[in-house]
Amino acid sequence: MSPPPSVPTRPAPFDRKALDQAARALSRIDPKMRAVVRAVGPCTVSMRPRWDHLTALVRSIVFQQLSGKAASTIFHRVLALLPKGAVASDYLSLDDHALRGAGLSRQKIGYLRDLCEKVDQGTLRLARIGARPDDQVEQALVQVRGFGRWSAHMFLLFQLRRPDVWPVDDLGVRKALQKLDGWTDLPSAKEVVLRGDVWRPYRSVASWYLWRSLEVQVPSDFG
Repeated sequence: MSPPPSVPTRPAPFDRKALDQAARALSRIDPKMRAVVRAVGPCTVSMRPRWDHLTALVRSIVFQQLSGKAASTIFHRVLALLPKGAVASDYLSLDDHALRGAGLSRQKIGYLRDLCEKVDQGTLRLARIGARPDDQVEQALVQVRGFGRWSAHMFLLFQLRRPDVWPVDDLGVRKALQKLDGWTDLPSAKEVVLRGDVWRPYRSVASWYLWRSLEVQVPSDFG
């Protein structure tokens, strides 16, 4: 009799101890990453999400293809239209005129409504999404209009604080790898996938260090 199939498990969210352990492990297994860790210092990614899941996903919609300052202004204007602790039905009660007045484009209003309709109807169960493994979270989120693999990865990393997220489509990660490895061109998604294998199961922390490496001078001798 064959054994029952294994059930995917949800990785535990990272905490301060896990971040420090990850930084040490990355330094040990990769001399180039060790140079980055030394130049950047301790990983300071937030331990607690600032927003509830729905608000975090709404924020993701607002911030698409906008500078941080402009997006933040629009996001807080949208929140000002809502009661504290707003649920999906509260967003759906807002008319397009109010959302356009807050600064949302017609396309993003469509994304927002699709998200909130799926949450309101129970198609997307945010209350339970934190109990699902990474691949199932990604599959659930990409069903929402305007949400691709990158948006799902950002939610997994910064909202659910999963330890081994590897955002292969992120421009910052690609630029950092180009700088780190001395590539002439930006690496493709396939090249990013292969490059990240050595950093398993700490690729969330590797991503954070790669983003920060664009802001500091990293020695090139990797000693």
